[in-house]
Amino acid sequence: MNFDANYCIGKGGSGSVYKAKLPSGDVVAVKKLHSLHSSGSETTTHPKEFASEIRALSQIRHRNIVKFYGFCSHAQYSYLVYEYIERGSLATILSNKGAAAELNWSKRVNVIRGVAHALSYIHHDCYPSIVHRDISSKNVLLDLEYEAYVSDFGIAKVLKVDSSNLTELAGTYGYVAPEFAYTMKVTEKCDVYSFGVLALEVIKGNHPKDFLFSISTSSGNMNIALDDVLDGRIPPPSFEVEKKLKSILEVALLCLDVNPQSRPTMQTVSQLLRN
Repeated sequence: MNFDANYCIGKGGSGSVYKAKLPSGDVVAVKKLHSLHSSGSETTTHPKEFASEIRALSQIRHRNIVKFYGFCSHAQYSYLVYEYIERGSLATILSNKGAAAELNWSKRVNVIRGVAHALSYIHHDCYPSIVHRDISSKNVLLDLEYEAYVSDFGIAKVLKVDSSNLTELAGTYGYVAPEFAYTMKVTEKCDVYSFGVLALEVIKGNHPKDFLFSISTSSGNMNIALDDVLDGRIPPPSFEVEKKLKSILEVALLCLDVNPQSRPTMQTVSQLLRN
């Protein structure tokens, strides 16, 4: 079964996502997994990503995580069906001057909080805990009200108790925790680091690679002024929102600590950002 390329709304490492209208009139997002190789008339898809996403999403119910409706598994194709989120990815919005201007400071604060609440939920309210492993602006979707939804659990890891939880290197370049590359051990603190990158990106309007380099080479805690990272494409925040942004910046820098043990948990982050 093939989809018209005109309805493709996103592409990732493991599949393409299409907007589809069901006979009932409901609109959904359908992720079609890419083929790995062909053997005669049979095609193999990504069994690990497919199983991981089903396993993770089947036990998740949270307002800031995209709803999972079902799946179809066949020798020649595999599909995952989700709730359709109208505005698409945060990455696309931030890369577009007009769309980014619509994403004002209050909305950006709400987006960051929503992602924090979602990660706190999968780390602390799911048993066993789930680590997303690919938190990035391309995997955060926004609806018409600019509410944030974490998506794409294709490389999510369900943490096993009494296990080293060693795994292969995975994730989006620029968001992966530095220790993961040499320990290959996945922990919740990997997501905490990625969240720190994302929070800075939402404030700055683009990926904070220069700041990440400064942080990684600094011997002590970085003291970054909010004015140095504010997205200049939108008007300055009000005094009230500025206080919230300063708090987010402080928390983001804690999340980016090179020592994973020194990073806060997402539960702590979520609580700090509630007010």
